[in-house]
Amino acid sequence: MFTKENYAQFVQILKEELVPAMGCTEPISIAYAAAKARDVLGETPVSALVEVSGNIVKNAKSVTVPHTGGMRGIKSAFIAGLVAGNSEAELEVIANVTEEQIAQMREAVETFDVQVVTPENARIFDIGITLRSQNHEAYVRVADNHTNIVSMKKDGETLLEKAVEDKQQTDRSGLTVENILAFADEVDVADVEETLARQISYNMAIAEEGLKNEYGANVGKVLLRSYQPDIKITAKAYAAAGSDARMNGCELPVVINSGSGNQGITASVPVIVYARGMHSSKEKLYRALCVSNLITIHLKDGIGALSAYCGVVSAGAGAACGIAYLLGGGAEEVNHALVNALAIDSGIICDGAKASCAAKIATAVESGLLGLNMYYNGNEFFAGEGIVKSGVENTIKSVSRLAYKGMRETDKEIIRIMLDGE
Repeated sequence: MFTKENYAQFVQILKEELVPAMGCTEPISIAYAAAKARDVLGETPVSALVEVSGNIVKNAKSVTVPHTGGMRGIKSAFIAGLVAGNSEAELEVIANVTEEQIAQMREAVETFDVQVVTPENARIFDIGITLRSQNHEAYVRVADNHTNIVSMKKDGETLLEKAVEDKQQTDRSGLTVENILAFADEVDVADVEETLARQISYNMAIAEEGLKNEYGANVGKVLLRSYQPDIKITAKAYAAAGSDARMNGCELPVVINSGSGNQGITASVPVIVYARGMHSSKEKLYRALCVSNLITIHLKDGIGALSAYCGVVSAGAGAACGIAYLLGGGAEEVNHALVNALAIDSGIICDGAKASCAAKIATAVESGLLGLNMYYNGNEFFAGEGIVKSGVENTIKSVSRLAYKGMRETDKEIIRIMLDGE
């Protein structure tokens, strides 16, 4: 049953999750840790050890780091944070960089003594930065999510130490599809307007940038050029174009969802495109975005920050639920759209952040919309068919189990393949 406590929690969850980030969030987290370690050291470093988990390698290896003049990868992200990072800005740590600093980065990436290793005992999300000067040593560790500093030390003295599992986030136990829909119906739009208006502004801006200029594989442009434009194609194209730009060095910020810019784009942009095409009111759009964002967060909560399971699958399903709500749908429409979407594309793997993420976003949005249209045409996938269970929450648990437990070995093999040369 939806309660006043749930209401306050859901407002806070949206504020916690829908925050701006500059560039792909894993390399940005490396830059954040580097900037924080530099602050702790307090003097000019001469060498560094960067310890990152395999999943961080997977998601930082191939993307362009913004505000670096086109540099890619883990070492570039570390150098960007070291040279120009503002740790107080967290995931916008390198939002403000000068041309002089970019020149310093280019020199440092060639000359600075930095070793990058992948510890065997690392957590799925794990970044450790050790910085050394002539006289001192500083250490910062970020674990389990992008800004969760769990350890800081200087010259062996502990400045901060906390349990890795201590994420200090709002309780999510009340997140169910039923409660999310009740919240969307009841929310005072003023309580979420600032958060959602920023998401609309930022994520549509980067989508439009991706369609305007050349980025990566130009998936968004290909969709618009190759198919007869309609609202479905436009929704997919805009979402894909946002990822085209983001994965390939665009310096515009994105409002993330569940720690991911691609998921933030996918959960929001198709809903915004539909709302504009339908001439929906601003209030209706905000309520629909509550549905899409919170369902995406609900789906991701049981999976974890990083996995072999592609996160935009959850966001594409969330977007379909938001669109169902825009179209006047309630629990029946949303539940069927969600289950159908999850049944269609839950097998898409995450093999790191890169240009092809844009194509996976287009596929996830397509699957979500197909799941919704199946319902409108009187068709559905039934309990017992594959991983589909009786009831939407049981299907969500089934998908979480698949992604969190079942795909652990898949994740390890993906990382081995990615590190086995090109």
